[in-house]
Amino acid sequence: MHQLPLFLNLAGRAVVLVGEGEAADAKARLIARAGGRIVPQWEDGAAIAFVALDEGAEEAAAELRARGLLVNVVDRPDLCDFTTPAIVDRAPVTIAVGTGGASAGLAKAVRQRIEALLPATLGNLATALFAARGAMKARWPDAADRRRAIDAALAPGGALDPVAGPDEGAVAAWLAADHAAAPARLEMIALASDDPDDLTLRAARLLGEADHIFHPAATPPAILARARADAVRHVTETPPADPPPGLSLWLAPAITRS
Repeated sequence: MHQLPLFLNLAGRAVVLVGEGEAADAKARLIARAGGRIVPQWEDGAAIAFVALDEGAEEAAAELRARGLLVNVVDRPDLCDFTTPAIVDRAPVTIAVGTGGASAGLAKAVRQRIEALLPATLGNLATALFAARGAMKARWPDAADRRRAIDAALAPGGALDPVAGPDEGAVAAWLAADHAAAPARLEMIALASDDPDDLTLRAARLLGEADHIFHPAATPPAILARARADAVRHVTETPPADPPPGLSLWLAPAITRS
């Protein structure tokens, strides 16, 4: 990653905005949507600043940065400590698409594709899942069992498939339904190369779903980075004879050809 994506709580906090015109107005709307309080200059408690100036932007950014603020300078990624992404708003679900300042147009195009894919009711599903956390813990006391149940429900065609736009009662119905225990399942990914861009769609999907990743020590970190962050990694030179419950992957090393 060229940048670390973060979601910052701005409700009630001071955000410095220096400048006027359309670019400054756009940043003001963004700050207001996040609940921030716009101030024209540094004040105690401010953490970030936006600079929308045609002239003097570098000097203004340097002064604000010297006060400890992270600064965004409109149309000057070389002067930015952070950039603002294109946003898909399905509150409380927020999807941010960033290009590190390389192309706002590309970020917008990707956002529009995602906008068309996700139903307007996605936020309602997130709210319902949040409200059901206690019920889910009671139903599946073991965290791994709970995660597998949620993953299955949210998968394409699942009871809570987010793209299908489940109704308000879907979470309660899912909790009340019978759920079979997840059997142990082992899949193999034969790596074509050490380049993660060579992963097939199936391999990328399995890496994103697996509970356990079994792999040789020489497996490239770039490949392992495509797996779920909470998947358990097992360094081994052979696939497991008795895989644990849930989905396990064996990453077969790429064959080096001379």
